[in-house]
Amino acid sequence: MISFSKFAIPSIIKEYPNVPIKLWADFALDFGSTMRNCFEVSNCEPSRDGHILMKRKIRIVMAKPGLDGHDRGIKVLARAYRDAGMEVIYLGLRQTPEMIVIAALQEDADVIALSILSGAHMTIFPRVRELMTESEMDDVLLTGGGIIPEKDMASLSQHGVGKLFGPGTPIQETVDYINYWVMTNRWKE
Repeated sequence: MISFSKFAIPSIIKEYPNVPIKLWADFALDFGSTMRNCFEVSNCEPSRDGHILMKRKIRIVMAKPGLDGHDRGIKVLARAYRDAGMEVIYLGLRQTPEMIVIAALQEDADVIALSILSGAHMTIFPRVRELMTESEMDDVLLTGGGIIPEKDMASLSQHGVGKLFGPGTPIQETVDYINYWVMTNRWKE
């Protein structure tokens, strides 16, 4: 929930004089960006008390397909996405492409995010994309990350997979990408 008042930021600054101006500037930029995004899509509405409410949270199905058992990274992302206001459905380890797509259909997901560290990305992502197409889920983002070479990322992109992220990518970059994609592709009027 975001407060919508042109007087809010100056009054907060006066109330907390020891906070560096840089932090307030960053807050104001984020605040303005969020407000702009809210008014550009039909998923937001004003409330009586001057706040902006999302009609529905972004629903993201996350999974570790195949035999890869390294799940710390995807659990960190799942928590970060939840903290960013998304509804996270984490399916866990050793999921098949069929299980992932069925869950996304049942959950009415906006996004499917996969973590693949095993090197099976050139098999798993195309299979999930194929099942999504068969299930008429062309308006759902398929994204993910892992140890994926740049040339494979480009190849997967040509086959309908969204942006893929490698190790060391800032979490906020993934959050921003998902928010932007959903707002411009899934929730547009």
